[in-house]
Amino acid sequence: MTKVLSIGTDRGLFKEGSAPRERSIGYSEKTEQFHAVVFTLKKEGFVAQKVNNLFIYPTNSVSQWLYVLDAYRLCKKIIRDNGLDKNNSVLSTQDPFQTGFVGVRLSKKFDLPLQVQIHTDFLSNHFSGFFNTVRKIIAGYVLPNAQGIRVVSSVISDSVKTKYSNLKARIDVLPVFVDIEMFDHVHPISKDPEGSRFFKKNIFMASRLTKEKRFDVALKTLKKVTEKDNEVGLTICGKGPEKDNIEDLEKQLGLVGKIKIRGWEDSVVLISRYKLSDIFLMTSEFEGYGMTLIEAGAAGCPIVTTNVGIAKTDLFKNGINSYVCPVGDIDCLSKSIIDLLEYPEKRQLFKDGMRASIKSISMSRDEYVNRYVGLLEKLIKHV
Repeated sequence: MTKVLSIGTDRGLFKEGSAPRERSIGYSEKTEQFHAVVFTLKKEGFVAQKVNNLFIYPTNSVSQWLYVLDAYRLCKKIIRDNGLDKNNSVLSTQDPFQTGFVGVRLSKKFDLPLQVQIHTDFLSNHFSGFFNTVRKIIAGYVLPNAQGIRVVSSVISDSVKTKYSNLKARIDVLPVFVDIEMFDHVHPISKDPEGSRFFKKNIFMASRLTKEKRFDVALKTLKKVTEKDNEVGLTICGKGPEKDNIEDLEKQLGLVGKIKIRGWEDSVVLISRYKLSDIFLMTSEFEGYGMTLIEAGAAGCPIVTTNVGIAKTDLFKNGINSYVCPVGDIDCLSKSIIDLLEYPEKRQLFKDGMRASIKSISMSRDEYVNRYVGLLEKLIKHV
């Protein structure tokens, strides 16, 4: 069986019952050993964990500038202590940036095959700014040195093939796993400690609170919608550095009392919010995939989104099973929301159409795990 060393940034691996942890447990069940190294800060207090043959390690770096060095040192020890070699082992990194750089250096030192995963549409024109420019430069070094590349959408696959003509790796498309069956089995919770539905007409967003999610666009869209219908409000589930900016803009736009910001919630409550909301809204300027779009569709929540990630594919049919607007187009977003709120029969058509489309491409947890691990095992066979 295969030994896997994965390098990533998802702290959810340390949380019992979280989606990334459950996925990794599934992968470990199909491998001899599954080692997951996670970029973390020492002050966050994470400790190494073991679940059967899943091993999770924090870098416990004193600064984010030391993530790469600390991860490299930790991975070297894991490789040596556990007998990882090119005949039985593979490296996998969460992105082609800092984790990918660590993966390339380890691959060269220990002659191990490397799979680089791409979850973000980093070649989008909206993936800009100093640090993202640096990330693109790193990706230009990492991707030509990978033996395998896994992307989460055909959109990313096409852009990578167009950008890089010197790749020796085959690009495999494997979307982020969403447990569609779970959405059918969870019944909405009508009441939790603070209520699952805060507004008579509820728009819902679930996302990290970061700049690229364009919450400024979401709030300006909400402002235009409330000028037409004052019963509408926005519920946001997520955490991130933009929380203070969202709250400041809420006051500037006169939307106090129209927005509820929640932290991350467990899957049952989250699914309840999808099912009890009138519209799911995404205003991102770029996405690699857009897992929450699939979750919203599976839950039967009508979707209004910018043209990012999986919304660029044939799965999303503008005006038939969803509304898809240009990035930053507040007029399009607000008109789409108002239209769906005014015509419940159209909301139902969107619900039924999107749910049918999603189920047509869904796969079981076992099928997904087998495909994921299969991509890794394939790299060892071709060494």
